[in-house]
Amino acid sequence: MGRHSLPDGYATDGSGDGSPPRRRRTVVIATMLVLAVAAGTAVAVQGGVLSFSKSCEDSAVRLTVMASPDIAPAVRAVADKARTDETRSDGHCLHVQVVARDSYKVADALSAGTRTPDYQIWLPDSDLWLDRATGSGDGIPVAPGDSIASSPVTLALVPSAAKALGWPKKKYSWAELMASSMESDKVRLGAADPGRSATGLLALTSIAASSDKQGGDSDTRVAATAKLLAQRMSDGDTQVLETLAQDSSGAEEGNPQRNQAVLLSEQAAFAHNAGSTGGGKLALFYPKDGTPLLNYPYTLVNGKELSTSESRAALRFMTLLGEESAQRTLEKHGFRTTDGTAGESLVSSAGGRKPQPYAASPATAPSAAELQETLGMWTITVQSARLTTVVDASGSMATVVPGRNQSRMDVTKASLIQALGQFTPNDEIGLWEFATTLDGTKDYRRLVPTARLGDPAKGGTHREKLAAAFAALQPVPDGATGLYDTTLAAYKEAQSTYVKGKFNAVVILTDGSNQDDDSISRSGLIAELKRIADPERPVPLLAIAVGPDADREEVEEIAKVTGGGGYQVNDPAEIQAVILQAVMTAGQGGRAPQE
Repeated sequence: MGRHSLPDGYATDGSGDGSPPRRRRTVVIATMLVLAVAAGTAVAVQGGVLSFSKSCEDSAVRLTVMASPDIAPAVRAVADKARTDETRSDGHCLHVQVVARDSYKVADALSAGTRTPDYQIWLPDSDLWLDRATGSGDGIPVAPGDSIASSPVTLALVPSAAKALGWPKKKYSWAELMASSMESDKVRLGAADPGRSATGLLALTSIAASSDKQGGDSDTRVAATAKLLAQRMSDGDTQVLETLAQDSSGAEEGNPQRNQAVLLSEQAAFAHNAGSTGGGKLALFYPKDGTPLLNYPYTLVNGKELSTSESRAALRFMTLLGEESAQRTLEKHGFRTTDGTAGESLVSSAGGRKPQPYAASPATAPSAAELQETLGMWTITVQSARLTTVVDASGSMATVVPGRNQSRMDVTKASLIQALGQFTPNDEIGLWEFATTLDGTKDYRRLVPTARLGDPAKGGTHREKLAAAFAALQPVPDGATGLYDTTLAAYKEAQSTYVKGKFNAVVILTDGSNQDDDSISRSGLIAELKRIADPERPVPLLAIAVGPDADREEVEEIAKVTGGGGYQVNDPAEIQAVILQAVMTAGQGGRAPQE
């Protein structure tokens, strides 16, 4: 998965070794605070401001913590107890306000640096957000400290779906778990947007790493998983829980709008189960190749602007969160200790059960580069597409595929119909066919206009209309390959109907070289494509040479001038995987401008 790029907000720290600077970060906040404390104490003593006689309200140091919504209630309970107990920092009472806010929103605001934050401490659910907050280099400075809790990322299922996958006895790797969940639509699987959810991004990164170990075309397998998840994606972790079947009734579990499984943290499952009964409770799979942890780093915000008393109070509250009583509070809310250990009661309440490997050592935290690759792949793969599919209908498509007893056209049709299932209702796809003099003097014919798959069409949806058109494709007896004129016409139409904010492309499938002597020449076609290509409105050609008689070099030469590429498949059954691979590769360098 080395091809993909990441939005600028996720830049690495430049260390060059590919590993995240997480352990180095833990020293930063302590160093800053110790220096502030040392200097501040001398000033305070000389000025006589350390007073133990004032009332709490008069002498209180007030801090605001911006916390991930899942941990905010537990941290608020610790803060409220500190206030009730009149916990002090250098004689000043500690008054800490805890505000719940999604980590990605805080990270984006800090990275933008357009306004001074009104909080001093940030508790995101994962230190991956620290990279996003500091990626621009121009944002508000942050100083990360130690983690205060942890929670493993799991797959949570309603009881019927868990039973179908053999829970709790059957153990899976991440890749195996996704494959089993996706098999024949056995389980309706949802997730939170990896661009907004650490749980979603860590899970998808684990799936990618697990798939890599399986070998083969892991990129395509992971992209297919991402495409499936995108069809049932929620904005965030709170919303993804709302998509689950709420009980075991037939109406709930049979509702196609309800998910039966979601990528979820153990703590989120714990909280969900605490408010559910019977069939509404979740069961958890803990993949045997390791579960990554949400790790909740205690982070100082804009530290140089803090007063001495605020700096000392921030250090005091960090220390307080590590004390035994606070750790018990965190455990009561479903959180593990910072090293990932947990009691049987917590795991059981969350939905874990032996022999699931819930007590195994956590997976190694993914590097910033691995997170980069995964989010880049996600961004490219799930971007809404607008594709014109152009299929060779020349007579040679009637050739029987060795070992299949089916023609090239029959296998191509089946592969296209299968590929259609990888696209969402918001994707736009159309269909052309081509052979010499297919439509009067034209070598091509428009069969289905390019439109949203979810749009209504006569008797159903555009997706159904397109699938029927794929199934009806037939080779034209004695028809030759009119490739060049068709390519130019399809490209020009895709340009003229370009939709901003989508990935616009032309997908051409051909089993031969151009055989129309009256058409534009290859050099003329390449020159014209180069002339009209518009980097502000990119439309890459994705040309797939089907079978041993097709010319890969020819289609590659034509496609590359548009920012696309040429591909070779000897078996048309491979077309589904190649289309997805082609979209990913072209999307990396040719993504359409966003609205």
